[in-house]
Amino acid sequence: MKKIIIAIDGYSACGKSTTAREVAKELNYKYIDSGAMYRAVTLSFLQRHVALTNPKEVDRALLGIRITFLVNSKGITETYLNGINVEKEIRKMNVSEKVSQVSALRTVRLAMVEQQRKLAKERGVVMDGRDIGTVVFPDAELKIFLTADMLVRAFRRQKELLERDDLVDIDTIISNLQQRDEMDSNRTESPLRKAPDAIGIDTTQISIDEQVDEVIRMALTKMIRPLKPQA
Repeated sequence: MKKIIIAIDGYSACGKSTTAREVAKELNYKYIDSGAMYRAVTLSFLQRHVALTNPKEVDRALLGIRITFLVNSKGITETYLNGINVEKEIRKMNVSEKVSQVSALRTVRLAMVEQQRKLAKERGVVMDGRDIGTVVFPDAELKIFLTADMLVRAFRRQKELLERDDLVDIDTIISNLQQRDEMDSNRTESPLRKAPDAIGIDTTQISIDEQVDEVIRMALTKMIRPLKPQA
């Protein structure tokens, strides 16, 4: 079967990363969490007190950022910033509160898109984010767009945070998700959009396993090469 690119876009806390990770594992594909890349940039900017309104300062900061992914002993892909595991730090609320502002910067997006395309140059990749099917890989063979009810999304995000020993009340999470939706959908650079050829999936009432099964079913259909017509 041919190798393809699977692009999974959608709103925060709709199950994009978990679904993409499991699909990649089942297909033996590389998993790339584009959102983690923007979170890592945001963490770096916060640590270095980068002024987002200063283009020269942003450009200098980007030159010192190297993001890689490594699979740990449990088979989970983790994010590394300049060789340091930052998987837990990038999921905290202080990063969540700033990541939409950072990812809206044109120079940041250009730098990350370049890295993302390099990581997927040999295809056989599952990547999730907000502009994967529209900007990063408009030629992806399979494009998925996930949505879900806001309250369901908020409870999912709260559960993720609790698993990292970070207790945040549900109203704060809803406010953060609403702000991110607004910023991601209305930013000038690579806004959150459903690609015309993307398949929409509402994850409100379906489990992660059901999401994964559905995406794999669609992927296998795309991966099977059509038989050549006999002479």
